[in-house]
Amino acid sequence: MKETETIVEMITRFIDIVNGLEALGKTYKESEKVMKILRSLPSKWHTKVTAIQEAKDLTKLPMGELIGSLMTYEINLTKKLQEGEDKKKKSIALKATTKEEEGVEEEKPSDEDDDLALITRKLNKYMRGERFKGRKFISRRDPSVNPTFLMMRSHSIGETHFSLFG
Repeated sequence: MKETETIVEMITRFIDIVNGLEALGKTYKESEKVMKILRSLPSKWHTKVTAIQEAKDLTKLPMGELIGSLMTYEINLTKKLQEGEDKKKKSIALKATTKEEEGVEEEKPSDEDDDLALITRKLNKYMRGERFKGRKFISRRDPSVNPTFLMMRSHSIGETHFSLFG
């Protein structure tokens, strides 16, 4: 049987071949014809072939009953394939967009953010130092002067240094 061929087309072709052989003098028993039809079916029919072989006595199975059983299976197989195609058609595809397509740009950490984070870490480290361990702040500078940070960046080394000046 060809992949695109229906059972009716296959049986018609098979009967034409058998009739031609009978005209030449070669005859086949009914059971031989049944076996030849079952062997000629493609692999997607394997489950039906196995079911027929196990459920029926192939030596007594008439061709008409076999053809009817195969036609019923073909109708069910076609129906299942159509349902599968319908499910594929009903599936929903969502369009994925990126932030760039939406016109929203992702915020990138700037050098200023990096510098601020570094200042914060240095200040926290400094605050945990010996001068701040007690309850009172011990100042080496004049308390009337407001301390300010001075940032110095060394471009050759790639580091940023911070100093506290009063």
